[in-house]
Order: sequence, then C-alpha cells, then structure tokens
Amino acid sequence: MEIENVKGGYDFLPEEQNIRNYINNTLKEVFEQYGYCSIETPILCYYDILAGKYDESNDLLNEIYKLTDQGKRKLGLRYDLTVPFSKLIALNKNRLTMPFKRYEIAKVFRDGPIKAGRDREFTQCDVDVVGIEGQMIEAELVSLYVEAFKRLKIDVEIKYNSRKLMNGLILECGVPDELTSKTITIIDKIEKLSKEDFVKALMEVGVTAEQSDKLQSYFSMTLEQINEMFKDTENEVLAEGLKELNDLNDYLKALDLQGYCKFTSSLARGQDYYTGTVFEVYEKNGILNCSIGGGGRYDKIITDFIDDGNVYPAVGVSFGLTSLYAILKDREELNQKSQLDFYIIPMNTEKDSLKLAIELRKQGFNVDISMNGRKMKKCLDYANKANIPYVIILGEDEIKNGSFYIKDMNNKEQYEISLDKVDSVKDIISK
Repeated sequence: MEIENVKGGYDFLPEEQNIRNYINNTLKEVFEQYGYCSIETPILCYYDILAGKYDESNDLLNEIYKLTDQGKRKLGLRYDLTVPFSKLIALNKNRLTMPFKRYEIAKVFRDGPIKAGRDREFTQCDVDVVGIEGQMIEAELVSLYVEAFKRLKIDVEIKYNSRKLMNGLILECGVPDELTSKTITIIDKIEKLSKEDFVKALMEVGVTAEQSDKLQSYFSMTLEQINEMFKDTENEVLAEGLKELNDLNDYLKALDLQGYCKFTSSLARGQDYYTGTVFEVYEKNGILNCSIGGGGRYDKIITDFIDDGNVYPAVGVSFGLTSLYAILKDREELNQKSQLDFYIIPMNTEKDSLKLAIELRKQGFNVDISMNGRKMKKCLDYANKANIPYVIILGEDEIKNGSFYIKDMNNKEQYEISLDKVDSVKDIISK
C-alpha cells in the first residue's frame, strides 16, 4: 500500500496551520465587528438539494462528490456553504430573528481540476445576511471586504456587476429566454476568449451572428455608456439592473471605496442562483490569477426552499482561504511567529516547572515545557528554531532563591521574576 494523500487534499504542519489560523482569526474579528455570528452546517447533504440550484448543463454538477448511504439515499458532499445555509434558514425560520447575519468557516469539496488556489478538499469562508433588500447591505459587504484584506495586508480589486443588467442587455440583443443562461456562461468568459472564439461559442448554443455582434458591443461598454444609451429604456429588467448599480455606486462614493472597485459588465459568477449584484475579488500584484473571493445577491434560493408565500432576500460574499494561504505562506513575519510565549527548561525541577507553567497559563500565556531530559544547549537550539520568544531555565538554585529568570531570545536580555509574583510577568512582556 502506498501512503499518500488523495489528489487535491493536503496535510498542514504546525507552521503552515499557524498561518491558516492567523487568516481565520483575522477574518472572524472583522465579521464579528460587522455583526455576523458563527454557525455550523453538515458536510453531507441530499444530492437533490445540492443540485437543485443548477441547470442540467452546468459544469458544476460534475464537481459534486456523489455517494449513497446504507438506505440507498442519494447524497453529496457540499460544494459550497450557500445551499447548506439556505437549508438552515428553511429549517429554523421560526427560531431566527430576521435579518439574520452569519459567517461560517468550514470544509467543502469539489471534484474539479487542481491548480494554484484550487483544491478538491478545502476550507471555505462565507458571510451572508437574510432579510435585507437594497444596496446598503451590498455596500457594507464591500466595506467588509476592504477592511478584511487591509488587515491581511493584501492589495485587492473588487469587480462588481448586476445579473439583472446582464439579463437586460441580453434581452436587448434579441436572444431568446431559453438561451439566456448559456449565453451568460459564455459572456462570463469573454475576457479569456478571442473575438472569434467568443462568437463561435455563442453560435454553438444557438445565438445568431447579429446577436453576437450586439452582445460584444454592449458588454464592452462602461457603466456610464450603458446609462447614457439606455437612460429611457422600457426594458424593466435592464432598468432595475442600472438602478442597482447606480445606487451601489452612490454608496461606494459616500464610503470612499471607489478606488477598490471596478465595474465589469461581463461578470456573472457562473452560478444561476444569483439574482442581482455580484462581486469577485482579485489580488492586484499578480501572485494569483484566480479570484480570491466573490459573492452576490441570491433572493430566490431561500425563498424557494421555504415556499411559504414570503420572500427571503439574501446576499453574501466568500473568501477563498486556500488562495489567501497561497498568497501569505511566504511572508517572513508570519513564518517567524510562534504560537508559544514561553518555553520552560527544567533542571531537576520538573514538578516546580509544571507548577510555574500552570501559573503562567492562568495569566493567559501559551507555555510548553521540555520533558525529555535534553541538555540545555539542545533545548535552547530548539527554542531558537521554533521562534519561541521567551525561555525560562528553572533550576534548583532558582527554587531556593524564590525567583527565576526570563530570557528574551530576540533581544538577549534577562528579567528576574519572583516565584511569589508570577502575575508581574505581564508587566515585563508587555514592554
């Protein structure tokens, strides 16, 4: 038997997991400042629930891991966190107060191609709110994105669009309703296709050459140009899309966020469940070419799940944690940071060292102890290699004298602390 990980799944050693934890903890702090609470949903879902948001031709259906239980029920591993969240709302609508804001950081699974920033088993991070209409919440989510990436020190560009605008422009081109979904999928790839390949792809799904020319023209316009051309439109879907985007722009200007954002008329996010504004986030310095976050408004999913005659407007964004790790994994300041504050080296003082460790932990410090009888030099070498900032060597003389020394491994300084006043450590470490 060859011992190996499944393709697209990885082990993370402590120094790697420290960076992942740093990302998660930084994001959690931002989410909770914005009023979002933590939830957890099951990994296993009924397949029909997972697949219900896609049409049969959607490539994403091929990426759902499918399985059956002993009762022969068709199940799947969750592809993202949006559908399980929608299910949670449907099952708990009488227990939750609306609007309801949540975040979830959990494993998801996709049986798709593997490349930088794209794995088959990975942790996803979603932030969603149910029960709020209008662009005020979208603007707040853009603000949340900006704040989160600022704290992670990642320069980003946030692309945004409206699915209503896309549907309206496609309607203006005369494309039949039954081809809208396939047309949007092709338009979403317009930046990656040559003009010839774009037209060819459209014609293969039934779009005419004349319609293709109009599509290419409309989807190369700026928002200002679209506003000017269709300012008096009677196309209600197009008018709604323009209003959404113009309202969002007004908020972005008021919050001074325009410099982080870029209107992109071809942005669709791929999924058919989006009903309004959509977002995608890209790292600006070219470390990764794929998106590192995205989301948008999806008013129908939860409404359809519950089906009680009420509308449950919803909007959310996600963070690609695998992509964020790929960006941050080589940062020197993160690789040099230890999760430990102290490393205690006992010199025939094992019991007293354990007591001291417990006292320091009570003060909120992270403490480890050498327990394998290694010589002092090897212990110090270990502390240096692990980037542990402070070492305590506790010998019999220290016990007799009622005090111990803290060795600062970075500044090569020593501090004397009384064993009766361990709480005074905080005053020294905070310097």
